[in-house]
Amino acid sequence: MVLLKTFTATLANVLRRTAAAAPARTLHQSAPLFKVEDRKAMLASLPGKDEGTIGERSIDIDSMILKKDRFFPDADTPTALFGGVPFNEIPICNIRVSPNNTIITICDAKGAPQFIRSCGIEGFKNTRKGTNIAAQATAISICTKAIERGYKTVRVTVRGLGPGRMSAIKGLEMAGMNILSITDSTRVSWNPPRPRKQRKL
Repeated sequence: MVLLKTFTATLANVLRRTAAAAPARTLHQSAPLFKVEDRKAMLASLPGKDEGTIGERSIDIDSMILKKDRFFPDADTPTALFGGVPFNEIPICNIRVSPNNTIITICDAKGAPQFIRSCGIEGFKNTRKGTNIAAQATAISICTKAIERGYKTVRVTVRGLGPGRMSAIKGLEMAGMNILSITDSTRVSWNPPRPRKQRKL
């Protein structure tokens, strides 16, 4: 009992002396708070979320509109020189797109066809003919043949709606063809036929 009393008295004296000698207690953060701050710093240092545009060039639309004489055709465009050749003498690449097939034709400046390829000729069968991969493969195939014959720069005309519209143009670019202009000549009916009646299930 005496031992316990002396122990408590000594402990009280030690605590009194340390409280008097030590300055006011400073606040400190616990480990979980440090973890939260470290996580915030890590998230702030990460790059922004990619929207699928990595590698794409950003285009300032306002500056494009101010330089519209360069990007949009006018009365002088047919005679304008591109690489020393007038615009109306540059070969034309016609891309005819449908939901079931993509037909690509490279013609001379007068419109006489020089090369014709389609997804069916390329070896795609049935529903695979209408895919964007088939259109891209067809464009690469016809483009390599055209480049061998000396066609380097073309004007592109796209007609029709289907999955191969953009893929065919991308295939021409991948094969090394210089695309000067892209024209969409899809026919639009102002008086379309009456739509089918709704399917009953």
